[in-house]
Amino acid sequence: MYDRFDREINYLRISVTDRCNLRCLYCMPEEGIKLLRHEDILSFDEISEFTKVAVGSGVTKVRITGGEPLVRKGIVTLIKMISAIEGIKDLSMTTNGILLKKFASDLKSAGLHRVNISLDTIDPVKYSFVTRGGSVNDVLEGIEAARKAGLLPVKINCVVKESRKEADAVGVTDFCHRNNLVIRYIKQMDLVSGHFTTVVGGTGGNCSLCNRLRLTANGKLKPCLFNDIEFDIREIGYEEAIKKAIELKPACGTTNLTGEFFNIGG
Repeated sequence: MYDRFDREINYLRISVTDRCNLRCLYCMPEEGIKLLRHEDILSFDEISEFTKVAVGSGVTKVRITGGEPLVRKGIVTLIKMISAIEGIKDLSMTTNGILLKKFASDLKSAGLHRVNISLDTIDPVKYSFVTRGGSVNDVLEGIEAARKAGLLPVKINCVVKESRKEADAVGVTDFCHRNNLVIRYIKQMDLVSGHFTTVVGGTGGNCSLCNRLRLTANGKLKPCLFNDIEFDIREIGYEEAIKKAIELKPACGTTNLTGEFFNIGG
């Protein structure tokens, strides 16, 4: 399926929860956030059925995000449901890696192809500070578990303030090179000001190549991360939401005054 700017839209990002087990400085306030009610969050059946419709419309690539997707109870079951949908060529997940050691093998068996893992520093003290209490050793163990399980290629998402030459980014780069990991550098973004740049090592942030739709945990389909446009799939139906999102996908991102990274999926 193509939008009005002749971009082929074949990538669906699905946020399965707004909950997270970290409180990263650039993502969440220290006191946390007002969480969605459980009854407002899409069920596994709703997510699976919507994904089937999206794949029938031309989606071939699906990524599971959060919040932190691994805190969603029964996440392995959801992966198994989605992986059974014919037509998906790439099924991946973005995770902070804290729980990956526990889930990596089961996720692979359920049909997950690969993972992107967030890692901004390998310094234990700095990691604990940035995440407000997280353990970088849990992430490193998660990375190794993902490699052993065959969730390949393992990609590392490294958030930087200005450039990949920063000390923490250099440390993560060295770690990735030593462990045959793919690294992508993501400059800190701001939804309200509309500040975003192209991901170094990826295509995210390049509006002319954007092929994505985003489904929030409570069923809002968004054609653009940096825009307030969204369609409630429960209210207007799956096919109509996809149709409208494609028709109204903007040429370029501007600002988002109603969402946050933790509930859209970044």
